[in-house]
Order: sequence, then C-alpha cells, then structure tokens
Amino acid sequence: MPRRPQAVDLPPISGLDRTSGHLGRQLTHALREAIRIGSLKPGDLLPSTRQLAGALDIARGTVMEAYEQLIAEGFFDAQPRAGTRVASALAQSRPVAGGSQKPATHATPTSLPAPAAAFAKVAEQFKPLPPVPFAVSIPTGPAAPDAAWRRLGNRIRARGPGAPSGYDDPQGVKALREAVAEYVRRSRSVQCDAAQVIITTGTQQGLYVACQVLLGATDVAWVEDPAYRGITGILESTGRQDRMVRVPVDDAGIDVDAGVAMAKDARAAFVTPSHQYPLGMPMSMGRRNALLAWARKNGAWIVEDDYDSELRYAGHPFPSLQGLAPDRVVYLGTFSKILFPSLRLGYAIVPEALVPAFCGARVLMDRHTPSADQHVLAAFITEGHLDRHIRRIRGVYADRRSQLVGMLERWIPKDLGWLQPSDQGMHLVLWLSHGIDDVLLASRAVEAGVAVRAVSPMYSEGNGRPGLVLGLGGFSNKQMEAAVRILASIILSMRKTTPHMQTTS
Repeated sequence: MPRRPQAVDLPPISGLDRTSGHLGRQLTHALREAIRIGSLKPGDLLPSTRQLAGALDIARGTVMEAYEQLIAEGFFDAQPRAGTRVASALAQSRPVAGGSQKPATHATPTSLPAPAAAFAKVAEQFKPLPPVPFAVSIPTGPAAPDAAWRRLGNRIRARGPGAPSGYDDPQGVKALREAVAEYVRRSRSVQCDAAQVIITTGTQQGLYVACQVLLGATDVAWVEDPAYRGITGILESTGRQDRMVRVPVDDAGIDVDAGVAMAKDARAAFVTPSHQYPLGMPMSMGRRNALLAWARKNGAWIVEDDYDSELRYAGHPFPSLQGLAPDRVVYLGTFSKILFPSLRLGYAIVPEALVPAFCGARVLMDRHTPSADQHVLAAFITEGHLDRHIRRIRGVYADRRSQLVGMLERWIPKDLGWLQPSDQGMHLVLWLSHGIDDVLLASRAVEAGVAVRAVSPMYSEGNGRPGLVLGLGGFSNKQMEAAVRILASIILSMRKTTPHMQTTS
C-alpha cells in the first residue's frame, strides 16, 4: 500500500502582528504570498489546521478562517480524508497577488566573472558520457570487480574499521597508504614509503593539489600538446593560462628540447610518460633522461600522471619516472580505471619535503577522502584481489580492443578514419580526415547513443587535429559492432556535407 505523502514544511511565516488584530487576514495574505513566490507549489499537501495552529501558536479557528478563504479564492483544494492542498490548477495559470512577479533573469556568459566563465566551460566539456560504447572504463560484465569487493565492503563498513567515525587523517587511511606503497613499488618501480602517500579522490584532484602546491602566481608550467583537458582546464580556470607552455609531443613523447627553447625556467612539467594522453605512445628513455636532467638543473618539478599503465597488452608496463628521480617527481595514480570510476580513490606520491604542503592543501579542499572505501580497498589490495582483478581485466580489454580494431577497419573507410598506433590503455584514438568537425561529430554520436570525445580540444589553439577518443569498457561485441556502424554512418554523412576534405596519416 503506497504511503500517504507527507505535508510540506511551510516556509517561515513572519509578520503576524498579534497587537493589530485580524490574524486570519494576515495569515491568508502570508499563505497567498508563499504561493506567489513559489515556496508553496501546486499540489503541495498542507499541514492540518491543528498542526499549523500549534506551530504558529494561534487559535485553530484563525487557521480555519484562512484556509476557507483561500479555498474560496481557488488557491487551495480540500477533499474529505485527503487533506488540503495547493490547487493543481495553479500550475496552468498561476495567480499573482500583492504585486507582479519579475521574470527570472539569467547571467549570460559575457556577464559572468572571468573565473565563473572558465569553470562553466570546464563543466560543459566534462559532462559525463552515457554508459554506452565507447565510454571509458564502464565496469560491466567481466570488467567489473568480482564478489570479493562486495563481501569485503559488507564486512568492513558494518562493524569493521570502515564503520562511521570522526574526522580522519587528511593524508589518508594508514592501511591503504601502506598497501599503495607496496603495490606501486613492485608494479611500477616507484621508490616510496607509506609516509609519502596521500590518498586523493582521483587523478584530477591530485593534479589540482599539485598545481596549488608547486606553482606560484608567476610560475610557468610545461604541459603536453595535446594533453588531458583536466590539467589544461585547471590552469586556465585558475588564472594561469598565460603561464602554461604547450610543448609538442611526437612519437617519442614530449619534446624536451622544444620545451627548453620555449620556457627553460619553467617551474613544473605535467606529463603522461607511460601512456601519453590522448595519443597513447610511451616516452622514450632518451626523452625521460632529458626531462629529468632539465628538472634537476633548474630545480623544477615533474608531475607524472600514470593513469592506466597497468593495462599494457604487449610486454611489461614501463617503469615510472618517479623511480629514476624520487626527489623531483610527484607521482599520481588512480583506481578509477582499473576498478570503477565512481569509487573516486587515487593517490599522490610526493617527495618527503612536500608531504606537509599537500596535506595542508587537502585540508582546505575537502579535509580528507571518505574513509570507509579506503579500508575496503586496503583489504582488497592486501588480500591479493586487486592483482587477480588486473590480470582478468587485462585479458578482457585486450580482447575488446582487438575486436574493436577489426570493427573499425571493417566499417570505416580508411580515407575517413584511421587508428593511432598504441599497444596499451583503455582507449583508442581514431583520426579523422581534415575537414570533419570532430566536436560536432561527437555531439551527433552521443545523440545517436554512441559515447565518444573529440580530440581537437585537447590541442593548443591552432594546432588541433580532428579525431575521436574511443574508450574500452565491458561492452559486448554485439554492442560495439552496433555502435561502430552508427559511428560510421555519421562520419559518412559528414563527408557528404563537408567539401574539400583531405586525409593525413
């Protein structure tokens, strides 16, 4: 049996002047005004006359007088045993009493403060994609964590260490920091101990905190070109756009010589050396040595975003930069890709001298990451479940990747789209013929039920190339094939409407 809706909490009714009399008339006006301004909406269930009289400390007869008047005016409806409600008819034609209601006004982008406009742009670009091909890291079917995660969660959150408690350490739960330190030591050749690990809500927060801690008001930063919009968006929205130097990337990774020529005295470099985002190549050893030599010579910092290095399908993952220079590198990792994005758990591994600063920035941002899932994840790692999960999903995504490559080559003409070479990670880049608007194409694809992101906005202005990021999730071959066919039809339709296209490969 459905529960009866509860009466609304009335907005504060002020201005009832007991010394001037006519309380019924005053209450009628106050209720009518609440409807006019929208505090009471059509269909809302009102308190009984007895309840409202008690709340306002006035006679019940006074409330009954006000209700009866508003029923007579058509503002309220009363039904036996159903209570009194704001009249539903007001939704079609809303009466205005006691003055005219001004239409709502909305700030235009040009009228927003500069920071607000920048953040609004980021919000538009980071709208979550629907959970359909080719959204990245959708943990469905064989790509999802197994029942061990659920069992650990039930045990640890109920009466274990993840039970509700007080404020926690801004650096993170010690058990998880110890588990992370051991995990990255053996899997990524990272040199650290638990005291250098800071638990974050993911790589994005790690990048934000790193910018806050490492960059002063006039400091310059190197950023790859193209790059993850999460880092360029941070610098743009925090007033550092003019001090962001976009260093070109080639098949060997970031061009260190070009960076030195553009801004030798930069304070920090933000890089994705194991799997350049979005293009996918690893940074060569020569470039790694050159980058580290630059950092040491200039007292600069390197922020290493190692977002999905676990998923390499040929050979072993590349060792981290941090392992070569623990005193100059801030290493960022995440569990969002290999477990599931909604977990919102990642980590920063920082030189000992920077630990207090990173903790202080965390305190001002959100104090600390929610603790319950930190305890669950610590147990998941230490009991060996994470290693087994990674081995399993590496096979799943390798198969999905191979299937998707074949589908793209079968359905999309090579003069319109071709793949960027890559042998690792959870996404592929599909380059498009010059003349195809990848932003428009991505928008049309989402409307048609295919989730992709455009590549060109990841480049600096004037250097963009049209392409699409296609993520690997736990989608079936049938789902992927249907999505590729839809994507191919959209690309073909855009070729027909876009003259003088050229191809590059």
